[in-house]
Amino acid sequence: MAQPTTRQQLKDYALRRLGDPVIEINVDDAQVEDRVDDALQFFAEYHFDGVEKRYFKHAITQTDIDNEYIDMDQVDSSVISVTRVYNESENTVNLFDVRYQIALNDFYGIRTGMGNISHYDITKRHLSLIQQILDPEKAVRFSRVTNQLRIDTDWSEQFTVGNYLVIEAYTKLDPNTYTEIYNDRLLKEYITSLIKRQWGMNMSKFQNITLPGGLSYNGAELFSQGQEEITKIEEEIQLKYELPPDFMVG
Repeated sequence: MAQPTTRQQLKDYALRRLGDPVIEINVDDAQVEDRVDDALQFFAEYHFDGVEKRYFKHAITQTDIDNEYIDMDQVDSSVISVTRVYNESENTVNLFDVRYQIALNDFYGIRTGMGNISHYDITKRHLSLIQQILDPEKAVRFSRVTNQLRIDTDWSEQFTVGNYLVIEAYTKLDPNTYTEIYNDRLLKEYITSLIKRQWGMNMSKFQNITLPGGLSYNGAELFSQGQEEITKIEEEIQLKYELPPDFMVG
């Protein structure tokens, strides 16, 4: 099938591109499975079609405060990076907040044609600058190994039990759910090249050995071709399809 929608169809497609079943591809099925895993991992880490930006609401617990981190397994296990965390209490505006009073006065003036929108914009920027100086955004650290989200602040003072956080994060898309991933052009080429390199590595022990019928395998050439294709594909993905880094990345 030229447009694979399952893992098995993707494997079969890559093997056919290498010549199967006309010629024997000397790669074990377990090795093919490993190369598919490698390709999907690279795709999720570097291609914007392999991830999705999502927002999660998390209620602070006493365990979070005691540990001074959030166990992201309790939020979503598919998270691969955290970019920002928004604290509900920090973004609450009440009647006595200067931001509310400015908005109330300036919005009325702008709507009636008596106000100046540039004045409102300058004032908002000035208040934002004061906020950044007096209460800067907390640094966020996330480890995919421990799956722990840490916020550099005094948890006992900053958070209370039941306080809500909104977590901005990137999650890895499951190709078994979003089967269009299996038909991505570069992913298909990448898996084919990975298997080709594995094939060349397997056949390198037969270098300079003539097989029955006068045939010989050039494992080194297969390995070299596969490596060259892999490098080219990885560069294309990283240059054209990788998401730009966020200012704060865990």
